[in-house]
Amino acid sequence: MQKKVLIITYYWPPAGGPGVQRWLKFVKYLPEYGIHPTVYIPENPSYPLLDTSLIDEIPENVTIIKQPIKEPYKLAELLSRQSSKTISSGVIPKKKKQSFVQRLMLYVRGNYFIPDARKAWVTPSVSFLSEYIQRENINTVITTGPPHSLHLIGLQLKAMIGTQWIADFRDPWTTIGYHKKLKLSVNAAEKHKLMEKQVLTSADKIIVTSENTKKEFETKTKQPITVITNGYDNYQLPKVTKDTKFSLAHIGSLLSERNPRVLWNVLGELIKEHQNFRQDFVLRLIGVVSDDVLNEIYQFIPKENIDLVGYVSHKEALIYQRQSQLLLLIEIDSEDTKAIIPGKLFEYMVAGTPIISVGPKDSDVERIIKSTNTGRYFYYEEHSELKEHLFLRFQDFKNSTLASFPIGLQQYGRKALTKKLADLI
Repeated sequence: MQKKVLIITYYWPPAGGPGVQRWLKFVKYLPEYGIHPTVYIPENPSYPLLDTSLIDEIPENVTIIKQPIKEPYKLAELLSRQSSKTISSGVIPKKKKQSFVQRLMLYVRGNYFIPDARKAWVTPSVSFLSEYIQRENINTVITTGPPHSLHLIGLQLKAMIGTQWIADFRDPWTTIGYHKKLKLSVNAAEKHKLMEKQVLTSADKIIVTSENTKKEFETKTKQPITVITNGYDNYQLPKVTKDTKFSLAHIGSLLSERNPRVLWNVLGELIKEHQNFRQDFVLRLIGVVSDDVLNEIYQFIPKENIDLVGYVSHKEALIYQRQSQLLLLIEIDSEDTKAIIPGKLFEYMVAGTPIISVGPKDSDVERIIKSTNTGRYFYYEEHSELKEHLFLRFQDFKNSTLASFPIGLQQYGRKALTKKLADLI
C-alpha cells in the first residue's frame, strides 16, 4: 500500500520564487517512491510574486485541498499598496530611508503578528486538518516554512492526534537576516524564540537546507536533523545561443543589504581602465532590485552597461541562465547568511555557465561551489582577487574559451533529493 503524506505549504503555483519549486518538485517525484502526496494550501493567498507558468508543472495525480486565509497584507495595501508589496516580498528599505508607513508596517508585523502575518491560518487549519488526516488515514504531516506559522499547525496536530510530523525549514527562523529589521520588542523576540524551541523539540524529524542551519539547530534540539538542499530538475528548453556581450547576470531579488559595493567598484574600474571591456560588458539584473542597490550600482557603472530586465517567469529565467556568459550569486556579508543557499544556485550549476559569487566566509554556498567546480567564490574584502578573476574571464570570453566544468552535480538532482525525503517518511 502507498503511504500518504500531507504537505502544508503557503507557497504554491501560481506563486513565483524558489520557495514554490522545492515542494512542487518533491510532490512530482514522491509517487515514484510509493508515497502519495496531498498538498494543503490557502484558498486566497496574497503572493508578492506570480509565475503562472508553474501551474503547468503541478502533477495531475496530486491531491490539493484548500482553506481560506485571513491576511493583513490586503489591509496594509489600504495604507500603501507599494510598501505592502515590497515588504511582503522581503525587500526592506534601509532604516534611514524608511517612510513612516513602512516603519509602522514593520513594527506591527514584528510585534503583533508572531511568528508572521499568516498566523490567523493556524487555528482554522488545525480544526479542518485534524478530522481530514484521520478520515484519509494520512501517515505523515510535513510543514514547510517560512512562513514559520505553518509549523504551529504541525505542532498542534501532533499534540491533538499524534501523527508523525516532519518540519522543513527552507530558511532559519530567529537568526535569518530580516528578523532583526522587524523592530521587535524584547517580549516579541522572546516569543519567537519560545515558538522556535517548541517546534524544534516537538517535531519527530527536522529537515534543513544547509549544513550551517543544521549546526545551529543542533544547539537547540536533540531531534534528528537531515540536510536536504534545494536542487535542479531537467527541463526541455529551446536551444540557446550565448550572448554576444560579456554578460554578467543576476537572477532573483537584490535586497537592500545584498549589495556588494566591492563588486560594483571592481566593475567600474574595469570599465574605466579597458575600453574593450566597456564596449562588451553588460550587467543584467533579472528580478526585483531595491532602489538602494540600484543607486549604489549607478555610482560605479554607466547606465548603458546595465540591463534592467525585471521579474520573469521561471522558464525565462532558465533561458537567461544559459545564454549569459557569467552568472552572479550574492549574499549579505553576515554571520546570519552563512546558512542561506539560494535555490537558483543549483540551476546555475547545471546551466553550463560559470558562476561568480560574493558572500561571507565559511558559507554553505562557498562549500558547494568549490566542491562542484562550478565557479569562484569571493569574500567582500577580496577586491584585487575579484578584479583579476573577472578580467581573466573577460579574456576567456574574447578568446571563445569561457566555459564551466562541473563535477558531482547528480546528488543535487530533484529526484535524488526526493529519495532522501522518501526515506525519512
